[in-house]
Amino acid sequence: MRLHLPGSFAKFGPRVAAAALVMLVSLFCALPLVAQETGPLTPAAPQPGPMITLPSPQAPPQPPPPKASAPKQSSSSISKDTPSIPVDQIIQQFAAREAEFKEERENFTYTQTFVVQTIDSGGQPDGEYRMTSDIVFTPAGKRYETVTYAPPPTLERVTLSEQDLDDLRNVQPFVLTAAELPKYNVTYVGRQQVDEIGAYVFDVGPKQIEKNQRYFQGRIWVDDRDLEIVKTDGKAVPDIRKGDNENVFPRFETYRENIEGHYWFPTYTHSDDVLHFKTSDVHLRMTVHYSDYKRFRVSMRLVPTPQTQPITPPSP
Repeated sequence: MRLHLPGSFAKFGPRVAAAALVMLVSLFCALPLVAQETGPLTPAAPQPGPMITLPSPQAPPQPPPPKASAPKQSSSSISKDTPSIPVDQIIQQFAAREAEFKEERENFTYTQTFVVQTIDSGGQPDGEYRMTSDIVFTPAGKRYETVTYAPPPTLERVTLSEQDLDDLRNVQPFVLTAAELPKYNVTYVGRQQVDEIGAYVFDVGPKQIEKNQRYFQGRIWVDDRDLEIVKTDGKAVPDIRKGDNENVFPRFETYRENIEGHYWFPTYTHSDDVLHFKTSDVHLRMTVHYSDYKRFRVSMRLVPTPQTQPITPPSP
């Protein structure tokens, strides 16, 4: 999912659509990801922590059921109570924690399953694109993506675009780090209990749209203990409309789970939306499962230590 994998859909003629799908498979097979450390390590045992109710994300070797159900989640109403620490301080702290998480996720292998379906007037799929890929490392420590399952696509009414791939890797598994924070307006909404999680709720949107850049716009839920994003609800922006060339992006929800220690990893993205083109509307359904996270290497951080004084041996 980012594997950022999911986001927008352009409406083109059938010949252009077919060519775009061929380019899509080539792009996925050629996605290099850089690593620094070498040598596989024994995966760390998952640590228990608070949970958000999610479906079990599996990467099926054969075509799965025609419809993936959205996760069930119980949420209380949003409280407008002022937090015990300043909101600006909460934002700075969770952005710093998100930066740590982003670095940490680069040390893991995982499996990503991406499914896009167009839905007819009777509520049934009439076209589909499906791909399962593994994010892995070579023995030398180079991170890359390998496609393990990609049946011939049957989409006819829409095709994927370059921006879709960018959103899959970077927007749908949204991470708001300290480096990205200056690009966004972040507004405190309140506090909300989501399943077992107490969360700060923020509305997030880009301050300005730069050419050829992709952004998240919507709402995020930040765990009030670990100060990491546990849920996002929004869409990738901007939509792109140039004459008859329309590139429109669906609204989605992404959920994270506590995989290791206090880090929350994206495990499920879901969208069920109607894309509004000039000539027609297209009902679209999309899911991304991120599963089987395994640690490959340990982060290397330089930690300052206090100066030690030489020990004077006792006098004989």
